[in-house]
Amino acid sequence: MSPRTTPRRRPARRLPATLAGATAGALVVGLVAMPAHADSGAEGPSGPNGPIGTVARTVGDARFQPGPCPRTADPTPDLARARCGTLTVPENRSRPQGAHKPDGPRAHEGRRITLAVAIMPAESRTPAPDPIVWFAGGPGDDAVSEIPMALAGDLNRDRDVIFMSQRGTYSADPVLTCPNIDEFNARALALVSNAPSTGRLHVEATRACRDRVDGLGADRSAYNDIESSADYDALRRTLGVKKWNVFGISYGTHLALNYMRLHPKGIRSVGIDGVLPPSLAGGAVTWKAAREGFDGLFKACEEQPACNTRYPNLKATFLRLVSELEADPITTTVTVPVHPEPVKVVLDGGNLVAWLTSATHVAAGVPRSLDELAHGDPQRIAEQLAGGKYSPQAVGRVAHGLVYGVFCSQWTPYESRADIIRGGRRAFPSFPRSMLANAPQLAWLHDDCRAWDVPPAPSWIRDVTRSDIPTLALSGGFDAQTAPSNGAYVARTLSRSHAVTVPYVAHVVFADSPCAQTITNSFFADPAAPDTRCLAGLQPPQFEIAP
Repeated sequence: MSPRTTPRRRPARRLPATLAGATAGALVVGLVAMPAHADSGAEGPSGPNGPIGTVARTVGDARFQPGPCPRTADPTPDLARARCGTLTVPENRSRPQGAHKPDGPRAHEGRRITLAVAIMPAESRTPAPDPIVWFAGGPGDDAVSEIPMALAGDLNRDRDVIFMSQRGTYSADPVLTCPNIDEFNARALALVSNAPSTGRLHVEATRACRDRVDGLGADRSAYNDIESSADYDALRRTLGVKKWNVFGISYGTHLALNYMRLHPKGIRSVGIDGVLPPSLAGGAVTWKAAREGFDGLFKACEEQPACNTRYPNLKATFLRLVSELEADPITTTVTVPVHPEPVKVVLDGGNLVAWLTSATHVAAGVPRSLDELAHGDPQRIAEQLAGGKYSPQAVGRVAHGLVYGVFCSQWTPYESRADIIRGGRRAFPSFPRSMLANAPQLAWLHDDCRAWDVPPAPSWIRDVTRSDIPTLALSGGFDAQTAPSNGAYVARTLSRSHAVTVPYVAHVVFADSPCAQTITNSFFADPAAPDTRCLAGLQPPQFEIAP
């Protein structure tokens, strides 16, 4: 059925640009002539020959070289006091160095790649000897771009914090970003999200990305958790770090849980925030995450008298709107500040779910927005959707070569479309079947992975992580991207773990919650006894109440 149309209305509050990405977060290769500060006297734990990151070292097939700090997508003034360099490693460790095919050119064999490294010194003049290494979200985000988040949470108070661009990301070489996919995701707001024709265009964009990656000479099969885990182990050894702590956010938790299994040596403790277990990763758990995050927000409104009185039965309203819009979408136009012309938005069931998945970050306005939509006004929701997708921060930052490398080797070989549909049906039994194969954040996943065409990872990549490494598993009560219950799930097989849910906060609690920051820093100070007392004083948001 053709989408019905509504007129343009007033400007409305947009979602933050950082929420613009779907599965991968929104985060080309190049270095600026910024001093590496190798001789600046910056405080920090010392290796055999000085502060970490000031000495060139080769260990096995990896080499760390001090040098300029990497270029970042946004200005990062804190890099002026960082110690920087690069780690050079094999692209594919399963291919012998210098080998070549007898019947063809040396396409990938022996190829080496370069990963940018930035070390932010501890604020303390007597820092702890075990630094923290940061695992970025996504997959596909650049760790160096997340320095402001880490420092805002005071993560470097007592320890150096090490940031390395995961292979393929913005400040690595090669850089496997595909702006064409980000641009298509914006244009796709004008399409019916679950229409087969939309799926075909989606896959065309993926094929174009694949061709770009191939044109760079990259080995698509080498961008995954197995190789990335080996990269981080190589970084630790080439920096001369005996023990370090790991802190991963979002997809970084997925990588951290695999890293703990593959390279446990040298890990003092692990913090994971917004937990995505490799053993569950895929569409079904994404449906589960949406249900848990939505329910947390709806319950908070229900328990707040003013919200419950003004917006009664909010959950039922949302579920009804999803089904109605999937059957009969609304089309509207909105104004986006950076776009010269008004943009078209089709608001159907799939786009409404996608909106709420991110809108839990701005939970206070969600009940009002849903109420306006229920009364025929889609503008606030449409403008938030478009503001995220058309933001400059949403284009050209995500390394889709790494995104598909992980999804298509580690997820889709071990989860069928039927599994995704069953997961959607369990989470949202009232949703139309047309929506269920396209889980939130993972539209057309199996079709994309057929086009990406990489071999499956070994089946053990889906095993649960069993470890006695002290671990803090943080979740947010409003997290609709990685299920709040995932923290308790991974804790069952981590014998020295603490699973903590921070209420009223969405995905990646460290970014938004001073309480979560306190808990995290106390954990790294004493992994046996994180300080969770701040949880008792947390309050729900004051929901916006329309006149």
